[in-house]
Amino acid sequence: MVMHRRAFLGAAATALAAQAAPKPWSLTVFSKHLQWTPGYDQMADFAAEAGFDGVDLTVRSGGHVLPERVASDLPRAVDAVRKAGLQVPMITAGIVDAETPHAEEILVTASGLGIPYYRWGNLKYRDDEPIAAQLDALKPRVRALAALNERHRITAMYHTHSGTEVGAPIWDLWELLRDIDPRWTGINYDVGHATVEGGYGGWIRSFQLIGKYMRGVALKDFVWGKEGRGEWRPQWCPPGDGMVDFPRFFRMLRQADFDGPIQVHFEYSGLGGASEGKRSLTISKSELLARFKRDVQFFRNQIARAA
Repeated sequence: MVMHRRAFLGAAATALAAQAAPKPWSLTVFSKHLQWTPGYDQMADFAAEAGFDGVDLTVRSGGHVLPERVASDLPRAVDAVRKAGLQVPMITAGIVDAETPHAEEILVTASGLGIPYYRWGNLKYRDDEPIAAQLDALKPRVRALAALNERHRITAMYHTHSGTEVGAPIWDLWELLRDIDPRWTGINYDVGHATVEGGYGGWIRSFQLIGKYMRGVALKDFVWGKEGRGEWRPQWCPPGDGMVDFPRFFRMLRQADFDGPIQVHFEYSGLGGASEGKRSLTISKSELLARFKRDVQFFRNQIARAA
């Protein structure tokens, strides 16, 4: 059968368009902000109604799944999320290193459920010792965790915060991870905290520096403001009202061919306690749902413009 030239060109154009189409991104909600729900089913249903594609489940003290109950409770939580039509691309675990209590049990259970990523972190600096020496001392702990990750075929993502702890300047994570296989141990890049630390352009350079280790990203926005005693602090706000350059950030993600979990964090005030992970709300469920939906739509619009 001979294909006419017009049909051939049409088929070729379709194939090229499919090749050029950017990878679809999905939005995941950090389940800390759903701690007020009475159970896993209600948590999953609310996330679905808000417009999310997935849930980042907390597996830590005070979280949706307690570490000591991970083998029994994580499968229940994951089943509820998947029944609601959502994914579980990651969990947020209270894992600091391979010696953290229940660390291996958490990784075995999560990997067995087909969860590809988990969030780790919370390494600390001391003020009385040079940074270079402290980083050298941390490297064996990072290597041990990387080996555990590889054994259980799951990837750790160190969450970046602002402040004085390890990972805040971000270059220190590059130093810790530069000899580690990024398939198993990487970074969860929080663009809000990175902008707090990097301001005008530092976050752009930190993005470039750790690009190959970027396995996930977290979204939030902020402005600088004075607190009660006159101290300047980052104040979290609804996305689009603050200083984070989301258009440029999403363009950079596209250029980097990023395909990890994108998590939406709700840290600003006015969410009735959901921002702090409270067990009950001081606003109505419908009010909270409207605010979640607004933020989801904001990010979907930003993503669409970056395509």
